[in-house]
Amino acid sequence: MKLTTKFTGIASAVAIVSVMAACQNKETAPATTKKTDVPVDANEKIVYVNSDSLLSKYQYFKDLKVKMDTKASAAQKDMAAKGQAFQREAAQYQQQANSMPANERAATEERLGRKQQELQAYQQNAGAALQNEQAIEQEKLYDTVADYLKGYAKKKGYKMVLTFSKSNPTILFADESLDVTSEVIVGLNDSYKPEKK
Repeated sequence: MKLTTKFTGIASAVAIVSVMAACQNKETAPATTKKTDVPVDANEKIVYVNSDSLLSKYQYFKDLKVKMDTKASAAQKDMAAKGQAFQREAAQYQQQANSMPANERAATEERLGRKQQELQAYQQNAGAALQNEQAIEQEKLYDTVADYLKGYAKKKGYKMVLTFSKSNPTILFADESLDVTSEVIVGLNDSYKPEKK
């Protein structure tokens, strides 16, 4: 489903946010003074978050996915119902067309043509509205995770928070001692306040 694909893009967004959050720290050492074989200094900690786990265990994301899946399903059912009603009306016209006077037949065909155009416009508008809402919700999710990681990195003294995802493996190896996913999930879930219905 397109929604699942779009939410997979959030994993990439988490990576970008993580790097950007870490880059906000103005105390960066010049690249020329670093040696590649020197272990990471305790003052320049780099950690990572498994975005697959983050998204599967973050309650806000789970609630958002259910909300958007429900809206997408309702929109599909609505469109199917409108499409079936139009098809029934068109089929009824086809059965009666031979017995109708020419002017009535022309008027009915014109009306059905307008109805078909309205149905297509409705479908496009409904799809665009759903995509727009998904984009807004994804941006909120992105901002929530980014804001949390900025504060988290600052509090812990981390210089960089990277992300790892099996579906988009930009990190091929990382020591598991640098994985802070569980701690980040707990913090995000603790700070999440679901909307009251």
